[in-house]
This record gives sequence, C-alpha cells and structure tokens, in this order.
Amino acid sequence: MGENEAVWRLERVFKTYDMGEVQVEALRESSLEIPEGDLLVLLGPSGSGKSTLLNLLGGMDLPSGGDVWFRRENLATAKERELTCYRRRVVGFVFQFFNLIPDLTARENVAIAAELVESPLPIEEVLDRVGMTDRMDHFPSQMSGGEQQRVAIARAVVKNPLLLLCDEPTGSLDAATGRLILALIEEINRTLGTTVVIVTHNAAIAAMGRRVVRMSSGLIVEESVNETPLPPERISW
Repeated sequence: MGENEAVWRLERVFKTYDMGEVQVEALRESSLEIPEGDLLVLLGPSGSGKSTLLNLLGGMDLPSGGDVWFRRENLATAKERELTCYRRRVVGFVFQFFNLIPDLTARENVAIAAELVESPLPIEEVLDRVGMTDRMDHFPSQMSGGEQQRVAIARAVVKNPLLLLCDEPTGSLDAATGRLILALIEEINRTLGTTVVIVTHNAAIAAMGRRVVRMSSGLIVEESVNETPLPPERISW
C-alpha cells in the first residue's frame, strides 16, 4: 500500500437519530480519507458532528447511510462481532474523561487492555513511555488529572493500535497539562507511526495537525493541509 493511500475511507456517510417524532441529523452526507500515519485534527463546536464521525471511524456506531471502509472491510455492513474484533485489534481510544477502573492500579488498568490483543506492547515499557514509571502501582485516586490521562493513553497504546482516536483529550485539563498530553500524543504518532485523529473544539490545537478538517452543523466544511505543524508545547490557549 502506497504511503499516501487511504487506509480509512468514509464515503457519503450520514447519521440520523430518531428522537420520538423528531429526526436529528448528527452527521450529514460527508466523505473523508485518512492515510496511514496521519495526524488529523477534527475541529468544530459542540454538535458539529465531529464525535459522531469519530464513533463511525472507531466502529462504535453504524452510519444511517454510506460506507466506512477500513482497507477492504466495510464497517457500515459489519456484524457486531466483527466490529468488536475491529475495535480490539485496530483502534485505541482516549477520551476527555479518563474512564480508569478506580480499584485497579495504573499497571493493572493497562494490563486489562493488553489482554485484548495477541501481541501487545510491554506494559512497563508503555507506562515508561508516558512518564509513569514511578506511578505504576498507584490507584487513580492517587493521581492528578494529567497522570490519569497518561495512563489512559498508555491503556490505548499498549494494544499497538493502527488508529488512535482522541476525543477532547485535553478537555478536562489545564492548559499546561494539556500541552504535555498533546506532546505525548504527537510523539506516539511520530515514533510508533500510529495514525492519530484528535477531536476538539479548541481551534489552537489545530496548529499541531498535519491535516485539519473543520466541521459545522453535521458537515465537513473545510479540509486543509498544515505544511508546518506547530509543536504542541508551543500551542497557546
């Protein structure tokens, strides 16, 4: 597969939710291609459709119409068992709220994810990569918000996923900690070659993306290429 060939392709996808007598168009007809190794920022306000698009890419939801391709596999027509397999072997998820299991240590939270795949990365090595070597045996209640997000990233990365989906990963963090988390995500993209999609409403974060997709009212309204992405530590918001 060529370097710039799309691994993920969304072709004329849309998503409509039935809310009683009202239908809500969460995502209107949209198309998007994502090559392997990309660092893509999906930018838009709340309700713009960006999280819906992320859920379709991650196999967490099915479109109401259109196709969602991962290589030659159409996720739009996949069975639930196939989607579960796709999520386990292909995708790592990082959310705004860390969703760590409170009664498990950092090491144990990451170990649970490692058990989902056949060839995980070494748990201690991943925790060291995210700067949590000295905190491996601490519980979430003993960690700061930034430390919990580092563990959440380690949990996603330990599976060695092809695709890392980050939904508002700095939304519950202060600006300084947020920049550190973004730098960590950028490092994972650069050193491991993991394809990264970041969903955010924060326009400043778009500066770090190689590509930026702007969304509004359920539509992709603009795609742009950033020739000189800004290092995350220089982002100001």
